Parts: sequence; C-alpha cells; structure tokens
Amino acid sequence: MIGLGLRQLEEVVSAKADALQRVFSELSTELDDLGKLMLELRGDEKQAAREKQKELREKQRELAEAINEWRARARGVRHQSSITKLVAFLDELALLEEPEVNAAIEHTRMLIESGGEQVADEQPGDLLAVQTPAQRLIERARTDYLLRGPDVGVREREAVMFANRTGMAQDDAALAELEEALDDGDVLVKEVAYLTVIQLLRSRAIQFADLDEAHRAVKRLVTLDHPAVIPVLIEIVESPRSGYVRNADETVESDNTRTRLIALLRLVEWHTADAEAAVRSRLRDRDKQIVQVAMRALDLFPDPWSGPLKKPKKQAP
Repeated sequence: MIGLGLRQLEEVVSAKADALQRVFSELSTELDDLGKLMLELRGDEKQAAREKQKELREKQRELAEAINEWRARARGVRHQSSITKLVAFLDELALLEEPEVNAAIEHTRMLIESGGEQVADEQPGDLLAVQTPAQRLIERARTDYLLRGPDVGVREREAVMFANRTGMAQDDAALAELEEALDDGDVLVKEVAYLTVIQLLRSRAIQFADLDEAHRAVKRLVTLDHPAVIPVLIEIVESPRSGYVRNADETVESDNTRTRLIALLRLVEWHTADAEAAVRSRLRDRDKQIVQVAMRALDLFPDPWSGPLKKPKKQAP
C-alpha cells in the first residue's frame, strides 16, 4: 500500500512538470508565429513585437527552470535512501503549498504511519518493489492475446498510450527496464519493447524544454535499429524549436539544431525512400547547417534510396 501511495505522489508531482511543459510549448508556438509576423512589420510595430518576443522568452526561461525543479522533485520521491529521509523530503515538498501535491503527501504519510515499525527500516525503493508499469507491460506482451496477435497496430497503440501516461516520459527506471527487454528472446516482447522505448524517447525529444535532455534522448534514438524509429527521426528533423540548456550554473536560451543534425545523419544511414524525402525537404530549411548536410547527402547518394547503408548494431524484430 505504501508503494502505491509513493507512485501516486510521484505521478502528481510529475503532472506539475507536464502542465508547465504544455505552457512552454504554447509559448514556443506563439514565438514562432511572432517571428514570422516580424518579417512583415516595420518601425514601431516591429519594435513592439521585439519587446513581446523578449517577454515571451523570459517567461520560457522561468518555465524551463520550474519544469526542471518539478522533475527533480518527482525523482526525489523514488530516490530517498531511507524512510526518515523520505519523511523529511515530504516535509520540504509540503512547504510549496500546492493543494494537489499536499493531498498526495498526506495520503503517503498516512500509509507510512499505518505501516508502523515494519516499514521503519525500509527504503522507498523497497516499498516500490511491486511490479512496475514497465514490468506489467512486458508481462502482457508475453501473455495478452491482442498484443500477441498479427496486427502490429495494436502494439504500436499500446506503446503510444504507455508513453503518454502522466510522468512516464520522465521515468528513467521504466525506460531502463524496457531497454533491457530489447534483447528478449521472445520476438513479440522485443517488438513491444522497441516500440515503447521509441515513443518514450520521442516524448523527451519533442516535448522537453531542457534541450540537453532532448538531445540525449535523440542520441539514444539513433542507436535503435528498428524501422519504427524512422518516422520519429523525420518528425524531429522537421521540428525546429527553441528551449534551454545549462551553461555553467545558468540556464540560457538555445535551439535544437545539433539534435536535428544527428537525426538527419541517421536518416541518411537508414537510406529509405521516406528518409530521402525528409532529407530532400530540408533543402529549404531555415538553418544553413541543416541545408548543407542535406545537400551533401543527396550529392553523395543521387540514386533512389532503398535500404540501410550499414548493418544494424542490434537485430530488431
């Protein structure tokens, strides 16, 4: 029961980060629209637009810091080394005076107190040792009739639903458990693991305001040798966006050009018709680096693309 309370608290805290992330994404869209509008403005109107742009970017910076803080708090629920430290962590969390979070904190405290002496020496990790969402998904992939059927669309939808669960994209433990299943001896378990890992990393790459975290997600995506990764890489390449990176102790604004570049290069290696079309469309990209890489790839490989340039590192199902 205590483990259930901790997971519920973790989900509630993660939901705070998710809500801020949605606002961040809305501001990104507003900034993109404003940038296009500024091309048509002159004089005082353009100056007013610049001031608005500056204001929106400052809001994004503040949001990025808040998102990182809430994600760190969500991880803290799981990573306290003892119940004593967990209780102290809950006390600090309660000082934020967030009604939904405090309700979950009180529920967790009640469960800890009701456990009495039997949980006094337990670690939070022990209390969460019941089967995790990732473990349940892997088990279902072994036994569920629909997941083991001939329709890959069922497995694809399950992967998307899993990745869209509150807080799941930030759950490093779930990602690690699913990555372990990439080498499973059961072909269908392996496929479910691949599809779900791809969706989890896609969420990080597309949605995270922290561009360092987004970049790390794409660096993992490009190592996956499963064709389901191709449309995700295309989506990343076609999605220029702004965000924030850590520079020493400061959070500074940046863009995702470096991330798009490694996704673009991996598409060249996949060398499929869809990959070629995506690379060709980048000849009109607003970033000169992207245009140059796309042009070079098409010059090197002028014939129709029909399959990977090199053998996969891991054999995907």
